[in-house]
Amino acid sequence: MRDGFIKVAAGTPKIKVADCEFNVGQIIALMKEAAEQGVKVLALPELCVTGYTCGDLFLQDTLLQGAEDALAHILEETKDLDMLTAVGLPVRSKWDHKLYNCAAVICKGELLGLVPKTHIPNYGEFYEARWFASGAELDTLVNLCGQNVSLYSNVVWECETMPNLVVGVEICEDLWSVQPPSIAMARAGVTLVLNLSASNELAGKAAYRRQLVAGQSGRLVCGYVYADAGEGESTTDLVFAGHNIIAENGAVLSEVRFKTGLTISEIDVDKLVFERRKMNTFAPPRRDPMEEAHAIGIGRASFSLDLSDTALTRPIGKNPFVPADHGDRRERCGEIFTIAALGLKKRLEHTHASCAVVGLSGGLDSTLALLITARAMDLLGRPRSDILAVTMPCFGTTSRTKSNAQVLAERIGADFRTVDIGEAVKVHFQDIGQSMEDLSVTFENGQARERTQVLMDLANQRGGLVIGTGDLSELALGWATYNGDHMSMYGVNGSIPKTLVRHLTACAADEAEGSDPELAAVLRDILDTPVSPELLPPREGEIAQKTEDLVGPYELHDFFLYYALRWGFSPRKVFRLALAALGEDYDRETILKWLKNFYRRFFAQQFKRSCLPDGPKVGSLALSPRGDWRMPSDAVNALWMKELEDLESQPGI
Repeated sequence: MRDGFIKVAAGTPKIKVADCEFNVGQIIALMKEAAEQGVKVLALPELCVTGYTCGDLFLQDTLLQGAEDALAHILEETKDLDMLTAVGLPVRSKWDHKLYNCAAVICKGELLGLVPKTHIPNYGEFYEARWFASGAELDTLVNLCGQNVSLYSNVVWECETMPNLVVGVEICEDLWSVQPPSIAMARAGVTLVLNLSASNELAGKAAYRRQLVAGQSGRLVCGYVYADAGEGESTTDLVFAGHNIIAENGAVLSEVRFKTGLTISEIDVDKLVFERRKMNTFAPPRRDPMEEAHAIGIGRASFSLDLSDTALTRPIGKNPFVPADHGDRRERCGEIFTIAALGLKKRLEHTHASCAVVGLSGGLDSTLALLITARAMDLLGRPRSDILAVTMPCFGTTSRTKSNAQVLAERIGADFRTVDIGEAVKVHFQDIGQSMEDLSVTFENGQARERTQVLMDLANQRGGLVIGTGDLSELALGWATYNGDHMSMYGVNGSIPKTLVRHLTACAADEAEGSDPELAAVLRDILDTPVSPELLPPREGEIAQKTEDLVGPYELHDFFLYYALRWGFSPRKVFRLALAALGEDYDRETILKWLKNFYRRFFAQQFKRSCLPDGPKVGSLALSPRGDWRMPSDAVNALWMKELEDLESQPGI
């Protein structure tokens, strides 16, 4: 439960129709198994105490009393379980003599409330209106299991020990309706919706059901646990598959079909609350939150769970900016190329630029910038020779990168030019009194600024536009020379992190394999070349300055960047997730070392991000001061660094 994670489960017990005694044994066993696995919130299927397919037996007092007795047995047997559970059963009301399809919400042996189904299907294979009344706007008390308990369609439960965990319940058809109850629940603060369902299986229905659950969790920015009836329901006319789904903000975290038992994952309620806080259009309140809840008819109640650590089983990818699925990755890469190229196309059209000037180093970033620029020229219907690719060798340039730059430009079809800046830099160093033996930051930055001057002047000569090559990871770390490679006239890579730059380049190599093997070969050699600004003299012909040796692995930094900036996670939480995702590749000390470096550099280098050139946003995160990120350049990192220092004395994390 710490760090915002709550372990949840959808459970499908094997039942027998109308055999409450058997069913309750299965339900209790499943609840105890869930508790043993650390589950804190459990959803069980619609009417699972009796079975959904009882038909006219629902009208029999014997069955209804059996269901009540079964619930009393559940309460007694699970009073020591630190877990909130919603279980389905029929409930009769003495006030209106109606029967309601209900979810009983229980915790530690206490019956917290009954939520009736609102939308009663009576079409196709469904005949629920024959037995059950709608619980819409119902607000009454019933005596059940020896206690007076609310029978209320619009109630939510807030966890006292985890304030961001607010639970609401809807039942099966409620989700399929035009206006599901969960909409009002979300407006009232619910972060986790439980759906007790008995949805029969038909060919093609599972895909639609999955989309429905995932979509609702995305629209409401919530966690959604969908528990479906399965084996044991009558097969007279229908088959139930136990299709259990756990989703969070549009993504399916766990899914099981054609099985009984538990489907388990963890919902990050703090992440959901952050996203809602960030989205000013999410359920905008028209009045005080408590008044708003009252106005839309939502009642609030509370429950308590013991605060404990949650073992994570949910998928945590090593490269959060890169789709894990190969097919998705290929589609995403094509989409990014097109978005970035469309942005540049517009800028070239608007400025009437005669050409696009790209500084081509033979490294990853400039390669991607050239590929995007080529795509933009194709979209404009202009020849690729309108691209001026300029390589500017100096003291650190190796024959490998220089050769790759030339071959790449030739295969792309760009106009290629070499401008050796070595002598110009030497003259500059003489002018300012900089020794060639002093390989300091001045030695490095002097070369970077000279290269930018060359590109800008060539663009002026030709009436062109300088295309920036710096990526999102470099912007986050400030790994750029201020007013050197930091500057351009349009930055096409500015919202693309280094790990994604690599995958985009690899995708381009794969696409070129059949049509242009030479292009594919040079792209793959560029991928194999160590990332380097090449500002220090080579050692025995090899690159001497390797970026990741100096600032840390980009795989780590992109992970930190995603969770710290996209989701606003604390350093502690970022560290915990990094250990879970990358702990097999990096030890604890290494991850913590580079995480500290990330926060130091991120705060110190904001001034560079405050004056970025224009460039398109292609993903969920960018650092442009005109887009996603607003931060004063003199913000202090003390709170974040203190949290990181504390982690050194907490080896258990």
